[in-house]
Amino acid sequence: MTDLSLNRMAPILRLAHRSNASDIHLVAGVPPAFRIDGEIILADAPPLERDQTKALVFEFLNPLQREALERDWELCFSVQSEEFGRFRVTVYYHAGNPELAIRRCNTEIPTREELGLPEVVEELARRRSGLILVTGPTGSGKTTTLNFMIDLINSERRCKIVTIEDPIEYVHRRKKAIIVQQEVRTDVKSFSKALVHVLRQDPDVVCVGEMRDLETISTALIAADTGHLVIATVHTPNALQTMERIVSVFPSEQQNQVTAQLANCIEGIVAQRLIPRADKKGRVPATEILVANMAVRALIRENDFHKLTSVMETGRRWGMQTLDESLRQLYEGAQITYDAALSNARDPNALRRDEEQQPTV
Repeated sequence: MTDLSLNRMAPILRLAHRSNASDIHLVAGVPPAFRIDGEIILADAPPLERDQTKALVFEFLNPLQREALERDWELCFSVQSEEFGRFRVTVYYHAGNPELAIRRCNTEIPTREELGLPEVVEELARRRSGLILVTGPTGSGKTTTLNFMIDLINSERRCKIVTIEDPIEYVHRRKKAIIVQQEVRTDVKSFSKALVHVLRQDPDVVCVGEMRDLETISTALIAADTGHLVIATVHTPNALQTMERIVSVFPSEQQNQVTAQLANCIEGIVAQRLIPRADKKGRVPATEILVANMAVRALIRENDFHKLTSVMETGRRWGMQTLDESLRQLYEGAQITYDAALSNARDPNALRRDEEQQPTV
C-alpha cells in the first residue's frame, strides 16, 4: 500500500467523493469521468491532455512503482489518503500514454441486509472446509461479498485467516480471528506463489482475490481438499461457466481427476451482478446460488455441468436459485424494472412467459 499525498488529484478525488462515485477514469481526450450507480458520467471540465494524464499517473507512483510500470506496462496498487480514504489504482497504457482507473474503497463492510445478499451466503461462510467461489463480471461486487464473508468468519471463529489480494481493498481488524492480508507485488510476487507458501502458515481459512491461472486453481483445490476453507473470486458469469472454466484450464489428461477433486471439495458458488434500482438510487445484486448437495456433487463428478441449472431451479430448500429466479424476485418486489430484468436474464423468453401468465386485476 502507498501513502498518498496529493496536489493535482485532490480536486478530482473531492468531486468523486461528493458525487458518491465508485470509480474514476482519467483518459486523454476526455474530461474526468465518474462511475455513479453503474453509469459513466463526464465532469463539466475540459478534456484531459496527454501530458496531464501522464502527470497525474506519476503523482501516484514511487520510484519502484515507476520502474514496474516501465517494465510491465501495467500496474495495480492501493493508496491511502487522510482526507479521501483508500483507493485501488490501476495504471495502463493507451496509445503509448499512461492513464488511470481508480476505485474508491469502502472503509466499513456492509451487513448482509445492506448488501442484499441471501441468507445462504452466511451459511456458506460458516463451512469449516471446502471451496466457495464468488463469481461475476468486473464491477459486480465480488470483492465486497468476499470481504463480507471474511468479516463474518472474523466475528465468529477463533481461527487464522490469510488473504492474498491484488490489491487490498478492505483492511480487516482482528475480532476473534487472526488475519494476515498479503498484497500482490507488495508482500508476495504472485497469487500462485503466495498460495503455495500460505499453506505453510497454518491457516484455517484462505481467501484468494482472484483465481485466474492453472497453478493458482490447482493449489486452491488441494487446499480445499485437505481441510482448509478456501474462498476465491472468479471472472465467470454463472455457476455452469465457472465449473467449465475451472476444468478447462487443465490439460485434457488431468481433467477427469480435477473434476473428481472439484466434486469432493466444492461447497458453493455465489454468482452475482449489480442491477440498477427502479428508483435510480444505486444498484442491487441479482444472485445465482449453487450449494453442493449430493445431487450437485454427482453431476460434477459425471461432468454433467449442463444439468446444474435444473438442480438450482428445484433446490430452494438448500438455498439455491438461478440468476433468472433472482431477477424475477427483484422485479416482483419492485426493486428493479421489467426491462432491467429482461436485459440481464439468461432466458428472457421464460421471464416474458411468467409475466404473461400473471393474473390481471
